[in-house]
Amino acid sequence: MKVGFVGTGVMGQPMALNLARHVDVVAWNRSPERLRPLADAGATVAREADDVFDACEVVLLMLANGQVVDEVLARGTARFARLVAGRTVVAMGTTAPSYSAGLEVDVVAAGGRYVESPVSGSRQPALDGTLVALMAGDAGPVGLVRPLLEPMCRQTFVCGPVPSGLTMKLAVNLYLITLVTGLAETAEYAERHGLDLAVLRDVLDAGPMASDVSRGKLAKLVAGDLAVQARLADVRYNTDLIAALARGSGTATPLLDVARELFLEAEALGHGGLDMVGVIHALAARSDGQRPTSQR
Repeated sequence: MKVGFVGTGVMGQPMALNLARHVDVVAWNRSPERLRPLADAGATVAREADDVFDACEVVLLMLANGQVVDEVLARGTARFARLVAGRTVVAMGTTAPSYSAGLEVDVVAAGGRYVESPVSGSRQPALDGTLVALMAGDAGPVGLVRPLLEPMCRQTFVCGPVPSGLTMKLAVNLYLITLVTGLAETAEYAERHGLDLAVLRDVLDAGPMASDVSRGKLAKLVAGDLAVQARLADVRYNTDLIAALARGSGTATPLLDVARELFLEAEALGHGGLDMVGVIHALAARSDGQRPTSQR
């Protein structure tokens, strides 16, 4: 069976490469240069997104947001039904849960099947094939798609009906965002008090608070390497989604609110393209009495 993969960005490219080692992949991306490693790995490179749907019964979408998904699927046009009818559409990117629920309705109405499967993890787990999939949808399509995720994910969880997968993803990301913000604040505090970040890293690694996240992010701070694993601007987008869902349900998120403001400030300072631990720049600016005005 040929499997489609649309969206080969920071996360999508390594995911698609891992998938291509196990099944026949037909891939498409707006920026063709992102497809070259897939072509080298033996995947079929489609000229247009429509060609992926023509060739495949299951199409995985790893796209930035709902607007991009709508554009790729030509949602709201007659072409949408032609693309999705008889196909299983798997949404793996992060969008608002309400958006995903609406997309499921439209896909099913057009004769397609829909599975939600956002993933927890950043670029390194994507490279390693150790992401965690958070699936949602009807049992039939979920059962069809689940084995296809194994080359990309060390575990898959079925969270319930759509949009339970995305709601779970936002809950997980709330924890991740506040965790990394706290870690960045710890590093800023330590440096301002003359401590060696490498020793701080070793202390944390030796204790019960050590995790893949703390090890990975502190290693980046020690090395001064803020190359992207999870892009700061994308994480800020996640804070927007989490905050909107929380406000709609009347859920208090005081830690998220503080973290979100810091991510907005880091973006205003021009650091949106760095890894998320680059939020330390916003903390440093505050320490220097130069807190920027966030853009929202």
